Amino acid sequence: MSVNTNPRQILLLEELRNRKSATVEQLAETLGVTLQTVRRDVQRLAEQGLLSRFHGGVRLPSSTVENIAHNQRESLNSAGKARIAHAVAQAVPNHCSLILNIGTTTEAIAKALLRHQGLRVITNNLNVAAILCGNPDCEVIVAGGVVRTRDRGIVGEAAVDFIRQFRVDIAIIGISGIEDDGTLRDFDYREVKVAQTIVEHAREVWLAADHSKFNRPAMVQLASLDQIDRLFTDETPPEPFPTLLANADVQLVVATD
Repeated sequence: MSVNTNPRQILLLEELRNRKSATVEQLAETLGVTLQTVRRDVQRLAEQGLLSRFHGGVRLPSSTVENIAHNQRESLNSAGKARIAHAVAQAVPNHCSLILNIGTTTEAIAKALLRHQGLRVITNNLNVAAILCGNPDCEVIVAGGVVRTRDRGIVGEAAVDFIRQFRVDIAIIGISGIEDDGTLRDFDYREVKVAQTIVEHAREVWLAADHSKFNRPAMVQLASLDQIDRLFTDETPPEPFPTLLANADVQLVVATD
């Protein structure tokens, strides 16, 4: 199903992220629109799997076992992801080696790297590979393995074995959730195995995660904050994350523009 999320619906989803749940009346008052408009938006967003309805209100999906669809994630907080991508690209030097993993944020970062020179990029994300092939001064190396049709991510033991051959300057990874104990989590254990190998085979690890990832549950532990060197996000993280980041000696970069 295609996603046609308009700016008002994006604001509605942002409000739900802040509140965790809300009534239709609360959303109408906050957004300054009619109850009928909110009900119509809720209906469309529920059909797309972007929110869940319950008796008395709505909330964001909270599954720990399944991520929302790739095309839906592309539309969520796209402006924040673009800011993150710009900040990451500014920090990436020319003439270095990178690994980019699966995710819509890493795909945004790939677009922001199109003017870099002398990059060697390894990826298990066919979308990243296709984007960076548009940079004639970038060598793209694609991991082998099983391609997930839903997002063109490459997973499985063959991808793990492939990544083990390399040691890159910087690994840039996305994540589905960061829990309040400092664990980084995702949904697919096969994807996590590849991402763990990426972390192990990089001199520096940069995490790119928009604000919706904080306190978001997911089933499989990928890593912990003390394995990360820099965190790029689009809003100052809520407590207790600033303390966790400081204790783990993670450099926080908040991309505000």
